[in-house]
Amino acid sequence: MQEKLKIIPLGGVGEIGMNLTVFQLSGQILLVDCGISFPEEELFGVDLVIPDFSWLAKHKSDIVGLVITHGHEDHIGAVPYFLRDFQCPIYTTRLTAGLIDIKLEEHGLKDKAEIHIIRPGYSFVCGDFAVEFIRVNHSIADSVSLAITTKLGVIIHTGDFKIDTTPVDGEVIDLARFGELGKQGVRLLLSDSTNSDRPGFAMSERKVGETLDNLFRNSDCRVIITTFASNIHRLQQIIDASVKSGRKVAITGRSMENILRVAMELEYINIPPGVIVEVTQIKNMPKNRVCVITTGSQGEPMSALYRMAFGAHRQIEVGSGDRVILSASSIPGNELTITKVVNELLRRGCEVIYERLADIHVSGHACQEELKLMLALTKPEYFMPLHGDFKMLKIHAGLAKVCGVDPNKCFLPEPGRILELSRHNARLSNTVPTGRVFIDGSSIGEVGAVVLRDRKLLAEDGLIALAFTISYNHSEIVAGPEISARGFMFDKDADTFINELSRASSDCLEAILDEGAADLASIKARLKNELGEYIYKKTRRKPLLLPILLEC
Repeated sequence: MQEKLKIIPLGGVGEIGMNLTVFQLSGQILLVDCGISFPEEELFGVDLVIPDFSWLAKHKSDIVGLVITHGHEDHIGAVPYFLRDFQCPIYTTRLTAGLIDIKLEEHGLKDKAEIHIIRPGYSFVCGDFAVEFIRVNHSIADSVSLAITTKLGVIIHTGDFKIDTTPVDGEVIDLARFGELGKQGVRLLLSDSTNSDRPGFAMSERKVGETLDNLFRNSDCRVIITTFASNIHRLQQIIDASVKSGRKVAITGRSMENILRVAMELEYINIPPGVIVEVTQIKNMPKNRVCVITTGSQGEPMSALYRMAFGAHRQIEVGSGDRVILSASSIPGNELTITKVVNELLRRGCEVIYERLADIHVSGHACQEELKLMLALTKPEYFMPLHGDFKMLKIHAGLAKVCGVDPNKCFLPEPGRILELSRHNARLSNTVPTGRVFIDGSSIGEVGAVVLRDRKLLAEDGLIALAFTISYNHSEIVAGPEISARGFMFDKDADTFINELSRASSDCLEAILDEGAADLASIKARLKNELGEYIYKKTRRKPLLLPILLEC
């Protein structure tokens, strides 16, 4: 039987985030990345979304390793949930390992992880897979692409990347290595598609540094700046701009404090002595000598910047004399919450500067010309785009065809769809079970369609609870109904409607009991259905109806 390498995206295709790709060969499985995505607005109460590991659970003993390309949440966020049920070595770079350590410590799993630190430019063997880390530029330090050598050829997985010829840390993407691999022969290229719809090249991170220098130097205001906490290079440039303008720096927000601590311990960031001060100290300092670095670039309701905007931060009160800089782009879906925060800050008298007003953010993802350069260097026989919604994947496949890849050898992935690579061809075949698992507080996967439907009903139409006491033999109503409505009716007609509902529910229950219904569950079900229809006819609304029956 012809041996095949199977590539199975369990996340990260047809969506933004939740990246997880499976490589299966000779009964062994290598995993690349293990990330989260953030819930859409209709997922009421859900905190995080992780990939469904159920298919992997059936092949648990086959997993030889998990390789992480970089330390962003959509690539490492699900690692603690994975390690609850799986045991395998993790291979990654030094900074990424430090960020994973923080997560594992929070989840009480630090002793369970076996993490191997691999430097860019070095290789390791993991079962039948030989993996080489290739340095790339991205919006977080220590990002790598992977060259995975198998008996069926070399597969390149770019991870998230851009081409920055003037990076802040001086570590330029290793384009020469991609070119060497292209000359030797690349069977398959899997490439980041996030900016495939943007023409040209992504700007260098240094451009942001120049803008920040001007904004800090030419201001007598206190500077309050937010960015993605993981963007170490951006944090370094904020520190540098503060030092140049004679400002002390205070940090607020737990994730920002944690990541800055790890970056300092691992020497990925350089902060002169005496620059960092406690938040409690800045109240007595001149405003033009202060910079506050804060979380909240996406308008998160519990973030430090959000609390400042709405007057709930314990140490910092903002207003006239504050220049607030949002040095980040909005993640799709967060636009409304960010606008809400910006409006509150403006209402309090702050000057607010965001991406559309100045060059204070650059993308960490390759645009079209960079994607085409990657294709030209690697010269892949087969191509499959990753990391993006369907539109992004489709455009990226089009770029591959322009760069000379045979259209019949470009594959558009779907979650769980298997790409089979053999010695002589490649094809899309069957699918494996995949999906999304919702994290709600401490519960994992317990929030399903029924719970979300009920939460949607509660949010849109409210709740009506009806409590009756009935006889033990279910022959008559002893007391009730007691009716409680929440989020349903607030106008002057509410009392009238509740009285009508009380009579209708009593009549309905009496009729059900007269028919001799045997058990409470069936009585409740009929009450719910019949009263639901009654309420809809009266109000054109469908509240969550909760019948409560007590026996005596």
